[in-house]
Amino acid sequence: MDDLKNKVAVITGGNSGIGYATAKQLKEQGATIIITGRRKEAIEKAASELGVTAIVADQSNVGDTENLVAKVKQDFGHVDILFINAGITTKGNIEEATEELFDSVMDINFKGAYFTLSRFIPILKDGASVVFLSSNTASMSYAGTSIYSSSKAGLNSVVKIAALELAPRKIRVNSVSPGPTETEIMKKMGLDEAAVKTLMSAIVDTIPLKQMGTTKDVAKMVSHLSSDASKFITGADFIMDGGMVLA
Repeated sequence: MDDLKNKVAVITGGNSGIGYATAKQLKEQGATIIITGRRKEAIEKAASELGVTAIVADQSNVGDTENLVAKVKQDFGHVDILFINAGITTKGNIEEATEELFDSVMDINFKGAYFTLSRFIPILKDGASVVFLSSNTASMSYAGTSIYSSSKAGLNSVVKIAALELAPRKIRVNSVSPGPTETEIMKKMGLDEAAVKTLMSAIVDTIPLKQMGTTKDVAKMVSHLSSDASKFITGADFIMDGGMVLA
């Protein structure tokens, strides 16, 4: 399990959920891990638990990203694995949308992710792997998800173009698109245990495999895309949703 030994990995939004699970997975495989997040207390707590490096940075702020790149370059020299994971979700009909809500989602999910890649390119090592966290909603149409789905669909376009632009340096760019995944987001929505159970049961009914995904499932896919096992894969989107897009 040390196939990522001597690799330097940066994970945005690494203090919880998929980012946290991926940091744990990559560290177990020997990588040196840097996690980032907006909240100092949360990111430092996660880093302490994982035994990794924490750098406070808000992905929606390009200045923060530029400072992050400078710090990583100073302390680590280069980056072998970049997992652009930070993001937020929202629901609401187009008619009811506000400019503030639109900007808050796009600033993190699309603009922030775009400029994270942009600013890290100079310190990506030749042969590096970049993975974006997208979503199966980029390939599906649900009422009330227009802003979130658009932010992820935009990312999927960037993945393909970045894969072409960075191919001369053998840098691979791919995305992972989970469907329903068991994370702390349910608790953050303010639902009690019974409500969470009811909601999860309703979601599982829409999944052909009749189960929720886990953060570890996604972490393993990011790990695969970060390793030499996927050295001939670039510009691809891996949908992990138990068959939802087929149903």
